[in-house]
Amino acid sequence: MKSSNAAWLAVIVAIGLNLRPLLTSISPLMGVILHATGLSFRGASMLTGLPVVAMGVCAFGAGALSRSIGNARGVAIGLIAIVAACAGRLFAGNAAALVASAAIAGTGVAVIQALLPGVMKTRFAARLPFAMGLYSASIMAGGGLGASITPALASRVSWQAGLAFWAMPALIALAAWMLLMRADALPRASSARDAKPAPSLFFNRRAWTLGIFFGLVNGGYTSLVAWMPAYYQQLGRSVTESGTLLAMLTVFQASSALLLPMAAARFGRGRDRRPWLALGLVAQLAGFGLLLAAPLSAPLATVALLGGGLGGVFALSLVLTLDHADDPGVAARLVAFVQGVGFVIAAIAPVVAGIVRDVSGGFSMSWTVLAASLVAMIALNVVFGPRGYARAMRQQDGALNAPRDMRRTRRANRSSATPDTDGGNGRRSPLP
Repeated sequence: MKSSNAAWLAVIVAIGLNLRPLLTSISPLMGVILHATGLSFRGASMLTGLPVVAMGVCAFGAGALSRSIGNARGVAIGLIAIVAACAGRLFAGNAAALVASAAIAGTGVAVIQALLPGVMKTRFAARLPFAMGLYSASIMAGGGLGASITPALASRVSWQAGLAFWAMPALIALAAWMLLMRADALPRASSARDAKPAPSLFFNRRAWTLGIFFGLVNGGYTSLVAWMPAYYQQLGRSVTESGTLLAMLTVFQASSALLLPMAAARFGRGRDRRPWLALGLVAQLAGFGLLLAAPLSAPLATVALLGGGLGGVFALSLVLTLDHADDPGVAARLVAFVQGVGFVIAAIAPVVAGIVRDVSGGFSMSWTVLAASLVAMIALNVVFGPRGYARAMRQQDGALNAPRDMRRTRRANRSSATPDTDGGNGRRSPLP
């Protein structure tokens, strides 16, 4: 019996909740982990930085995985990787084991984030903004749960148990996903011999544009997560207060990730996401303005604008990417490519912000650079008109076929100078 859309949405939410705790559960326990493992601060940064890099790099290989076993089975493999990595942290008493778990978990998240949107494109073609908004909100809510639940568990048992706890919800999500696969009798992917070769998206300018756009959105998020608490502590706020502001940022992110795509679908003009993307970008710009001008007088308004803008633009960026291709397979490949580019940028952004902080002695320059990137994104947003989706996706075909067309043209030119056999006289055609 086929599963209902409600069951699919519930399982998608369960999966989304498991994509960020492996990152956010580390930060509250960092002091304990450093003391227990002997990790340096530079080495400890790999526990959060390495999964983000893996999310980007491994997303590029998700297309091959999808073609070989299918999107649904690929998602299952990603969940298995998360379960194994989190469960392994129960026995991780040294730095090498923790870093390895971070790499494995990041790979699993990369596979899921690259392939699950393709499944959603097929299942929820008519309600994609709502489904994508719910999925994005669950990702951000999972990040908040990881930061809030892990310390309490660690204080009662051990820090390893606090980190390993997140294998349980991942295992539940895996079991629910396997039941859906069995109930819907999902077909196997076609074999490599039967699959139609697809042009590489590396030649497509729009794919790169979407990837950079997505990367700048996530770069703002990773930079704020890494440095906003330190910024407020530098201004005199306590660790608890700065942590509360970061938690509030997550709340506003999750709310906006759900609501802004729904508003765009209900009140927007067809598939034109530009006004709503601009709204989210302007909100972030205003938030960075407050962060620079009045961080202590209006901290709640600051995190509301930043979180609301980040969450809404994150979800709408994925919807925008899926809008570019009607075919679910092509859409899945495009999302994988965009996330590959985007998460590499997102991994680099906080490092650059940290370097700028070391050079300037404060965070103001970092916030100014991120605000400038938002101005560039507002300008870039203009090109994402829905009438240009099909033409933008055909650019790769033209780029790939250009050498072939040039060869055909040269052959045609040479043939015009060969003997004309139509008249049977053996004479060459006269030159123009």
